Amino acid sequence: MDVQIVAVVVAAVVLLPVIAVVISYNRFVGQRNLIHNSWANVDTELRRRYDLIPNLVETVKGYAAHERSVFEMVTEARSRAMASVGPVAEQAAAERGLVDGVRRLFAVAENYPDLKASVHFVELQRELANTENRIQAARRFFNNNVRDYNRRVQSVPSNVVAGWFRFGEEEYFEVDEAVRIAPEVVT
Repeated sequence: MDVQIVAVVVAAVVLLPVIAVVISYNRFVGQRNLIHNSWANVDTELRRRYDLIPNLVETVKGYAAHERSVFEMVTEARSRAMASVGPVAEQAAAERGLVDGVRRLFAVAENYPDLKASVHFVELQRELANTENRIQAARRFFNNNVRDYNRRVQSVPSNVVAGWFRFGEEEYFEVDEAVRIAPEVVT
């Protein structure tokens, strides 16, 4: 009987750490997949914004045709943002350029009362504001998942498992909102 107790104790001492490592590994995999899924949600909302911007540019262009440099800047920034498929930091940098361009576009619109009264422009502005809200919600969800994952990567004892299986920290996605922030007047 003593041999059976010793065998059970030895099995428990060996199996419990193995089970703990397997559970921790599987949790890392689940969290990493959740991060990838939440990034896909952010990307979907960013694509929605990219689709709205050409309509906005064309509407403003009809009222302010001589503001060509702003239109070109927004168009180029949109192209760079759409082409950016690299790491989160690279995407955030491209988004900052686009957000700055949209702000300048709204600053141009401030100089044209007829444009600001246009139903089409107001609807586009409202739709862009709605999209910005959706981007911010998706970004917060993504960043919360990254925070939880990074906390596990840094915390004892899960940091040991993270090191063994090369689970590294993920980057946050930080960008400003393009709409709802009062545009600065460009002179």
